[in-house]
Amino acid sequence: MHTSKLVRFTAVSAIAALALTACSDSESTDSAANSDSSAASESADESGSDSESSNPADESQFPVTVEHALGETVIEEKPERVATVGWANHEVPLSFGIVPVGMSKSIWGWDDDDNGIMPWTEDKLEELGAEEPVLFDETDGIPFEQVADTQPDVILAAYSGLTQEDYDTLSQIAPVVAYPDKPWTTSAYDMVSLDAAGLGLSAEAEELNADLKKQVEEAMAQYPELEGKKPLFFSGGASSESQIGFYTLDDPRPGFLEEAGFETPEIVKEYTGNSDSFWEEVSAENPEQFEDVDFFISYSSGDEAADQQALEDMQADPLMSKIPAIAEGRVVFLEAGPLGTAANPSPLSIPWGIDDYFAELNTAFEAE
Repeated sequence: MHTSKLVRFTAVSAIAALALTACSDSESTDSAANSDSSAASESADESGSDSESSNPADESQFPVTVEHALGETVIEEKPERVATVGWANHEVPLSFGIVPVGMSKSIWGWDDDDNGIMPWTEDKLEELGAEEPVLFDETDGIPFEQVADTQPDVILAAYSGLTQEDYDTLSQIAPVVAYPDKPWTTSAYDMVSLDAAGLGLSAEAEELNADLKKQVEEAMAQYPELEGKKPLFFSGGASSESQIGFYTLDDPRPGFLEEAGFETPEIVKEYTGNSDSFWEEVSAENPEQFEDVDFFISYSSGDEAADQQALEDMQADPLMSKIPAIAEGRVVFLEAGPLGTAANPSPLSIPWGIDDYFAELNTAFEAE
């Protein structure tokens, strides 16, 4: 079991800064994705070469139409060469044995060996006997020429921050599946459903999502103390000491926890309903707004002593010390590594780390 870690007071963690920088606002619309498919099979592809990854969908399922926030995408034929942009979209085809010809390099979070591929993705590529796909470095935006060079038949981006301009440019390369509503707000389950629709694998997506939810349920059952608790995903990323920042339910992190069996603090519900953003900040001068928060979640700086000192600073603060969870030390700092990154769930990271993730959250209540 992971050791308990406690939250910093004023420092903005690198992970929070990257998460907020990477995710931009965009207009939103309702979405739907409909298609059917047949049995899945595994295939490996030498990325960027002339070989093609075999899509297990039945050719008869095409054409398929996918509606999303940036338009309506028609995929006329079964795609063989799949590219992905945005965070973790490549995990959807990989889950069905389809190796992308190109995918986003991991530039957000903590990569264990700095090769741009998270460990759960490395495990899957090894399982499939696949070579490394072309990695798109999106630090300064989508590298359109690099994407085009992989000659994709479809581009998956159900969890991304595509602008309309990005979408229009990518659509000149291949049909694009964008996010269903607002940028960077797609849940892991919706990412599976939408990206799989673009592959003609909607039936398989339902099975995959059912399996993922079962794994989450089984992991949650190991920690009955967590059931119904109200976490606030704090992340340590407020813009000033006078503010408390948190993710709303539009963000996949707290949204995932609510679906897993946690409850949601009233302030998060309030701002989810009245905000277009996945991140909000409120004044620390009203600590009563956080009275129903059972525990805080943040990302670790990697220095436990500094985290401990920060908690003590918070508990000494005349305002923040009035928040019960802070006064009683119920603040969990997520591991500064792949597990912390996996708190933003995805179809391969859930089975990789869900047990350890809930174990870490449970440390907030182990001393009670």
